[in-house]
Amino acid sequence: MYLEIVSPETTLFKGEVDSVSVPGVNGDFEMLNNHAPIVSILKEGFVKISGNISIDKENASKFEQKDKGFWLAINSGTIEMNANKIIVLAD
Repeated sequence: MYLEIVSPETTLFKGEVDSVSVPGVNGDFEMLNNHAPIVSILKEGFVKISGNISIDKENASKFEQKDKGFWLAINSGTIEMNANKIIVLAD
């Protein structure tokens, strides 16, 4: 599935991933390939992405590599998943 993480300043990540876990307002949840369409508000926490991922050098300092993936700290945001494309608007 395709993931795009966008902040007010720049696009932090875009590419194919195996899974994405996010801090929803009602608890963390994970999306895999062919997940049902969803729109949700995110709270402070970590967006966790896994797969064969490479992070651009200019954004690498914003991500932490651990547990076979990358973690991005966010304060809040929104997420939309539809047709195996995920867009995270992160603050």
